[in-house]
Amino acid sequence: MARVSVALWTVLTLALQVATETPPVKNNNPNYTEPLQINLNPTLLPLLSKLNTDTTSSASPGVAGPALPPVGPQSPKANDKTGEKQRARREGACPPVGLESLRASDSQLSASSYQRAGLAPHRGRLNIQSGIDDGDEYDGAWCAAVDDGNQWLQFDALRPTLFTGVILQGRNSIWSLNWVESYRVLISNDSAVWTPCMNGSVEAVFDGNRDPETPVLGMFPVGMVGRYIRINPLTWHKNGSVCLRAEFLGCPLSVPQPESEDNLDFRHHNYQEMRKLLKAVHEECPNITRIYTIGKSYLGLKLYVMEISDNPGKHELGEPEFRYVAGMHGNEVLGRELVLNLMQYICREYKRNNQRIVRLVKYTRIHLLPSMNPDGYEEAYQKGSELSGWALGRYSYEGIDMNHNFADLNNIMWDEQENAKDKSKVSNHYIPLPEYYTSEDAFVAPETRAVISWMQTVPFVLSANLHGGELVVTYPYDCTRNWIPRENTPTADDVFFRWLATVYASSNQAMANPDRRVCHYENFQQHNNIINGADWHTVPGSMNDFSYLHTNCFEVTVELSCDKFPHASELPTEWENNKESLLLYMEQVHRGIKGVVRDKETKGPISDAIIKVRDLDHDIRSATDGDFWRLLNPGEYVVTAWAEGYLPGTRKCHVGTDPRPTVCSFTLTKTPQQLALEARMKGVKTPKDLQLRRRDAQVRKLLKRGQSVALT
Repeated sequence: MARVSVALWTVLTLALQVATETPPVKNNNPNYTEPLQINLNPTLLPLLSKLNTDTTSSASPGVAGPALPPVGPQSPKANDKTGEKQRARREGACPPVGLESLRASDSQLSASSYQRAGLAPHRGRLNIQSGIDDGDEYDGAWCAAVDDGNQWLQFDALRPTLFTGVILQGRNSIWSLNWVESYRVLISNDSAVWTPCMNGSVEAVFDGNRDPETPVLGMFPVGMVGRYIRINPLTWHKNGSVCLRAEFLGCPLSVPQPESEDNLDFRHHNYQEMRKLLKAVHEECPNITRIYTIGKSYLGLKLYVMEISDNPGKHELGEPEFRYVAGMHGNEVLGRELVLNLMQYICREYKRNNQRIVRLVKYTRIHLLPSMNPDGYEEAYQKGSELSGWALGRYSYEGIDMNHNFADLNNIMWDEQENAKDKSKVSNHYIPLPEYYTSEDAFVAPETRAVISWMQTVPFVLSANLHGGELVVTYPYDCTRNWIPRENTPTADDVFFRWLATVYASSNQAMANPDRRVCHYENFQQHNNIINGADWHTVPGSMNDFSYLHTNCFEVTVELSCDKFPHASELPTEWENNKESLLLYMEQVHRGIKGVVRDKETKGPISDAIIKVRDLDHDIRSATDGDFWRLLNPGEYVVTAWAEGYLPGTRKCHVGTDPRPTVCSFTLTKTPQQLALEARMKGVKTPKDLQLRRRDAQVRKLLKRGQSVALT
């Protein structure tokens, strides 16, 4: 965001000392005393105008006057230059005070009255979500106990603050419709004497909401300085009550913006700016980075990946592959910025010879996909922080939720297990795509197809899918059996997945804070900020489950913040909250065992060999070069390697507590039948097993279908 200079802060602070008393505007409300009007020196107004997002105000003169439309871009198109200019001006305004991000505490909010605890003032935060049932302690707004013009929601900034605007929403509920249609704003330094926001010589009346979810921005004609601010609803939905969610825009006059010592590019990057940043990082560290694309979005935006390795562009024998995927939901933008920050940080720290980063780059091949849904992001970006609401940009351009768009392999596996006479013969890994998923009428996003192809190409070992809107780490399975709405549904690797989730959650400063409040309505702190995905809510077709059942890769979902689209001013703090978590989680790719499966006679690698761990009903396969990685907690394991045409090999492998893998390689001998077959068919390759042939054929069909759709 554009920061206000120290000189301007000084001038504003001095202005408080020279504030003049002016005749107050007559206020007929018996609940308010005659106010002390705090006017800044007129010479400061040009400076203050730089802090306002637009010279056009959403305030109307006079209580009875018609409200003007809310200020802000009306078109989500990425190439809308007018919308881009308005967004840029909005980013230059004072930042949110932190109601949505929870930077502001519950004690800073108060109200004239409230219906009950679940609708108390602390619930009046922008974008706060309610539970399914109305009537509990986690409802979706502040609602006054009385529906009249004397009600108010108040925020205490704790220090003198320059307020420049308000963002308003109605009540989040699936059972009722409540929103405020017009309101006024008052400022105070002592919470006793109140000054109304003025539009010229009359009180300003701001246009409110016309539905419960769309955020509406009300910019003040002139910034106002005070410690307290109130929203006083004047009119509301005719069939509803006085209910609202809000965010205030304010610049504290005595506290600097939070910073990070890493001095990274802390701002929101649209598609073009992201491309420039990727290029800049590559130019700064050309020997350890490579930029490549895995496909395009529906609108043709490329899905860029930054690879970081001491040998970029090449898979090295025995070196595990790691990925971070961000932006699956385009409006959950923090993951995108954290991934961009991470690549900058790794590049700079590698050049500074930070040994932790040097080891990570030397022994890990890292892939960073900052934006899986660039079309959705551009739509949310045009509205900007706070105004994109809860869902704008979440879906692909075609309206697809990509976290439900992967093939549901869970139920295929479970159905086969229920119907099989010998369950041990049912495949628990590398499950092929079902026929329906590759048919002509299958609704599969091009972005999803691209990621599936990427998964097929690179032998990923560990991944995290970065989301937003909560503070919790979820782990597979995400889908429940028998379509139950929510139920703990563990994988065979439940213990290790819980470890992975705990590694990220326990090292994340926001999640680990014992004093933090609930984001919306789920108290994840009682679960140590981790939860089985299906035990939260069932998600058939998730990327986590697909990754686990279709490839060798273990993946969790990280919900990074309560606020899906935090303001740019919050990004330095969010980086500090997540920096250690991002690095520590990557290092977990080196836990467990690794090795190479080779032919005893030729010493050549054996690809697609099955690696089976006794008492763990989930297998993995060796990569093209015969190397494999099996994530495991410390302990003693009996491991078997087997491949088509070979006798199985079994050995004991010990996994220690140190974060480095145990080498556990295998040399396999061909079966007599295979030797006889090769003698009869000299030079003919051994065919892959049936499951692999089906899996490869279905993926080729899916990608071919995607290419034909793109051409039409």
